[in-house]
Amino acid sequence: MPKFPSYPLLFDELLSLSVSDLKKLGYLQQGKLKSGKLQWSRYGQVTSSIGVMVDFIKKAPRLRLNYNCNGNKYDYWVSFQSVLSNLGFGEVWFFICPFTHKRCRKLHLINGSFMHRSNLPSGMYESQTKSKSWRHLDKVYGSLFKMDRLYEELYSKHFKTHYNGKPTKRYLRLMEQIQKADKISNYEIESLLRMN
Repeated sequence: MPKFPSYPLLFDELLSLSVSDLKKLGYLQQGKLKSGKLQWSRYGQVTSSIGVMVDFIKKAPRLRLNYNCNGNKYDYWVSFQSVLSNLGFGEVWFFICPFTHKRCRKLHLINGSFMHRSNLPSGMYESQTKSKSWRHLDKVYGSLFKMDRLYEELYSKHFKTHYNGKPTKRYLRLMEQIQKADKISNYEIESLLRMN
């Protein structure tokens, strides 16, 4: 008897808030209180926004989230915790999930609240829903399937190929994937299509 599909909630499709994004935007500054608005967009259109305030003045830094979701108003605090870096200098900041009390670097919007992914045990990442044979095909031919996206990223506005006379890591990674796709012969593509 076949297994019934479960159609799990995919973490890749959920809105998420990460410590690294807040750091890039300049919110994590010692001794400062900074507020603003974060936005998510898809295909150039803003789909969601959220008001944030990061309080790094107090001894226990925290983040205030203020937004509307499905007709409900949400306004709550998320604590931060730091851990010494394994490199021997500096510190790494984490969220403390207000619902699971777990330390994490990313919070997902689940049932109207930003929380750690473990609060939704049935949730999966998109790669987990793929079969073993699909994952193998993606590993071998994935760069070929993603050629349009690779070239779009390569020729996007403000993309830097070099910095200080040296090629950037992002540029080298893209070129490696493009070259890998170019090495796939027409015979291999035909045999791949004939498999089904």
